[in-house]
Amino acid sequence: MSLNLDTLRLQIDSLDHKLIALLNERAQVSLDIGAAKKSAMDPQEEDNTHVYIPGREKQVFEKVTRLNPGPLAPESLCAIYREIMSASIALQKNVMVAYLGPIGSFSHDASIKRFGDSVQYASQGTIADVFEAVERGRCQYGVVPFENSIAGSVVPTLDKFVKSKVKIRAETYLPVHHYLLSKTTTEAIRRVYSHPVALAQCQTFLNEHLKGIELVPCASTSEAAQLASKEKFAAAICSQVCAEIYGLDVLHANIEDQQGNEEKVGDVFVCTCVCVCVGTRIECLLCRCLALLDNTTRFFIISDAWDAPTSSDKTLLMFTVDHRLPGALCDGLKVFKDHSLNLTKIDSRPSLLRPWHYVFFVECAGVHGDSEVMHKVIAELGKFCLDVKIVGTYPDQRPHDIN
Repeated sequence: MSLNLDTLRLQIDSLDHKLIALLNERAQVSLDIGAAKKSAMDPQEEDNTHVYIPGREKQVFEKVTRLNPGPLAPESLCAIYREIMSASIALQKNVMVAYLGPIGSFSHDASIKRFGDSVQYASQGTIADVFEAVERGRCQYGVVPFENSIAGSVVPTLDKFVKSKVKIRAETYLPVHHYLLSKTTTEAIRRVYSHPVALAQCQTFLNEHLKGIELVPCASTSEAAQLASKEKFAAAICSQVCAEIYGLDVLHANIEDQQGNEEKVGDVFVCTCVCVCVGTRIECLLCRCLALLDNTTRFFIISDAWDAPTSSDKTLLMFTVDHRLPGALCDGLKVFKDHSLNLTKIDSRPSLLRPWHYVFFVECAGVHGDSEVMHKVIAELGKFCLDVKIVGTYPDQRPHDIN
């Protein structure tokens, strides 16, 4: 048995030598790719070269998943390749990524899961600061929350898109679980800090356990943890990782609201209607609710340019309408139907130009912003809409289990 164990460890050592050689060989090819890009462009444009290519990244993850024979889980293999690609990016160029901080925020988590540990990160105080860091060139990329599956759109992000010149380059999805952290007991809490979206996502828990307690909105959930760590009778709603970072105790876990006609059985919410299994979720046959609906936040990666077309893209447009023309918005939306484009999101925000004047956001699937179809759509929208603008176009990376 001892001899067999020693033999197996020697095999591991031999494989490690081969892996190191192959990883460095791959890294050298990555450097060669970077050099080829630079040689093919104007020297004055070298600083604008993008080393983060979301379309190529998506291809790599799909290939790795397809070729994986096991026993490694696809998620584990993709996590390994995430760090391999992160190291390759850092070799080609010093990359700085702005995110809504401080450390421990969900934006920080989403940034690391997208870019890995080898690039540099710059914590920002507000979502507006993330936009500014990219606009002024201090950071090549920024990560901003766009919408949540329970609380809906993130208003500060929408408002910044109205005036900002940044482009959406990619999207990423992060499952969100909220924890109540504090240095005291639940009964002794007098104040709860958190981001407004997180507070909205935990209304059921707050009404049941902390009804009447002062709720203090913060710029981020990790800032909330910082503040709670300095007050004796304060608590924060944030991620579990903040407990270790800021020296807080976990009082309650997974306190975010659930949706659907459900009741809690043990640690699981199940629908009280007639249910059938749909993958890893439960779908009700009567009300069609999803009893196990994940609390997921979608983030956008912003930059100064979008990526080249892929096999499956989404495009977010922004426009206003002339309200003097009856049915102008209806006519504008019909343009997408006429071109067989599926709309995956519609939203609106005040234009801030004059009262009761709105900017509309429309996301459509299956089309790239530089495609002939999109050029036709924009031209036809111009007949009914004003100030039509593509905010971004990006690979569709919505997880399959929430489609």
